[in-house]
Amino acid sequence: MITVSDLSLRFGKRVLFEEVNLKFNTGNCYGIIGANGAGKSTFLKILTGDIESTTGHVSIDKDKRMAVLTQDHYAYDKYPVLQTVIRGHKELFEIMEEKDELYAKPDFSEEDGIKASELEEKFAEMNGWMAESEAGELLNGLGINESKHHILMEDLSNNEKVRVLLAQALFGEPDILVMDEPTNDLDIETINWLENFILNFPNLVIVVSHDRHFLDAVCTQVVDIDFGKINMFGGNYTFWYESSQLAARQQQQQNKKAEERKKELQEFIARFSANVKKSKQATARKKMLDRLNIDEIRPSSRKYPAIIFTQEREAGDQILNVSNLGLDGYFGNVTFSVNKGDKIFLYSQHSIITTKFYEVLNKNIAAKEGKIEWGVTINPAYLPTDNESFFQNKLSLVDWLRQYSEEKDETFIRGFLGKMLFSGDEALKESNVLSGGEKVRCMISRLMLTNPNLLMLDEPLNHLDLESITAFNNSLQEYKGTVIFTSHDHAFVQSIANRVIEIGPNGVVDKQTDFDSFIEDEELKERRKKLYEGQEVELGTI
Repeated sequence: MITVSDLSLRFGKRVLFEEVNLKFNTGNCYGIIGANGAGKSTFLKILTGDIESTTGHVSIDKDKRMAVLTQDHYAYDKYPVLQTVIRGHKELFEIMEEKDELYAKPDFSEEDGIKASELEEKFAEMNGWMAESEAGELLNGLGINESKHHILMEDLSNNEKVRVLLAQALFGEPDILVMDEPTNDLDIETINWLENFILNFPNLVIVVSHDRHFLDAVCTQVVDIDFGKINMFGGNYTFWYESSQLAARQQQQQNKKAEERKKELQEFIARFSANVKKSKQATARKKMLDRLNIDEIRPSSRKYPAIIFTQEREAGDQILNVSNLGLDGYFGNVTFSVNKGDKIFLYSQHSIITTKFYEVLNKNIAAKEGKIEWGVTINPAYLPTDNESFFQNKLSLVDWLRQYSEEKDETFIRGFLGKMLFSGDEALKESNVLSGGEKVRCMISRLMLTNPNLLMLDEPLNHLDLESITAFNNSLQEYKGTVIFTSHDHAFVQSIANRVIEIGPNGVVDKQTDFDSFIEDEELKERRKKLYEGQEVELGTI
């Protein structure tokens, strides 16, 4: 359906990628991956025609409709929500407008009648009579209820606009669906809905995402931008990651014979293929793996940060007790005790609730009522979702991190920055000019310095690339201390949490379990719904 031929892109002397030859076929979902700055979003823009390549060309089958998830949250502010979704199918919407104009004419002629008849025929062929119904279903699935379907886009929150624009891209079953970070600003349950939608979507999907669970659930092929090249591999993200790690290990094992390496690779492919056959993706999509080829397996050039949390002292039995804690407009009657070694996923339908809760725990804002009791042995560390206040000065990264360290020696400080991939001159950057991902990596360095035995992490993966996310995930799995965390990354949550606490205006639902079991538990669903009944949450910013 899409053919990429001899493609290259250069900015001056810098070559982003070259000699790219790929085919994207209908019925498959392609996940575009690559390190930050590799050119993932740029490659998508070439495919959609938003920018031109230096050489080569992109060919798309005639009469195929492409839908692109737009990142401009203000483009449709003057339009009603439902109409914004239908505008995603440009030809259908133009027919609707033309029909309305014809029927509104005071001097409706015979010629107008013939034209209207032709438009009605096209409209019916496009399933136009079901357009509003389909748009409404998409909006409901993405958490925009019917009371908001006919208001203007400008009256929605930014989070809600993102969901409407996603519905717009999905509307009308486009032949080609292109999405750049579609899971941003979505909660885990809405992401699950989107995963199932794409699993049952019959046409071509091309997506960039940092959400590993999402990539694993929907992708049949991975398109990797690395070494200035773009290569396509059968399988999902986990297959690509594990196979590239295996290839890197084999590359270091110079003494291992070629036959032994080949056997190890074959055994890996067999194990992976067996797992795929059991997955919901294999049954929901026609193609998961056309083939898995040993020759495709190669090491990656990616660099993974070394995130290592150590405890200065082991915690005693008394960790944290929260009693009847409340904050007007956000949460009330929150009571729970934290046990030693708990890894608690703190969850809410509204992320502002969990953020306010962390701010109360850390005494940055005062609760209206209730009590917080920390154990005397607890050395807590907090990673807030908003870190702007930490980066208002022009200190070098060495001097920035030195502020938070008892040990002031530069070599010691550089060691912690180096673990987060700030080596050499990178460690001399000014702290107020960092990207979002660089700021989070600095904040993680700061956390590691404190040797905490309890971590509080509010959306710690925001702005991080897949390599940093993977390293953070592995680190928390190994960490022996206690963790309270919030995240929209399903794989991160599912692999770490052994307990889920959902908080709302009317209390908590607390269960010692993994997250998937928590949201699938029929007995808990009614209790969870009651957390929010009769309450308006102040969806502002912290």
